[in-house]
Amino acid sequence: MLRIILGVIAGIIAGSICVWGVETLNHILHPYPAGMKANDMEAFKSYIENLPFLGKFMVIMGYALGALFSGFISTKIAKNGKPTAAIICGLIFLSFTIYNMIVLPTPIWFWVLGILVWGLVLAGYKLALSKK
Repeated sequence: MLRIILGVIAGIIAGSICVWGVETLNHILHPYPAGMKANDMEAFKSYIENLPFLGKFMVIMGYALGALFSGFISTKIAKNGKPTAAIICGLIFLSFTIYNMIVLPTPIWFWVLGILVWGLVLAGYKLALSKK
């Protein structure tokens, strides 16, 4: 049980780092408007609403990378051959993603991919079990 808990914690950290890395790159490619304050939610909503397709798609790519790494790391640390830790990581990330999609203006395709992409924790799980 302790290994599963540690696996989930490590998976969340690894996945978060991946998402953060891709989103940081995304903010370099699509910077915030000049003068925008970090705590101005209305300005941030406007930024998201006006973000081009590639900017929104890069967020999904960050989620995908985060899901793969989260599933992989959580499974390697749990060392029980079961997808439990990976699934828990995926559900935690999914809940945060749904919250973000509720509070921010996102198109329907983003909702669909934003939900489906967290299933990639199972691909990370499978990769962790692979002996090759």
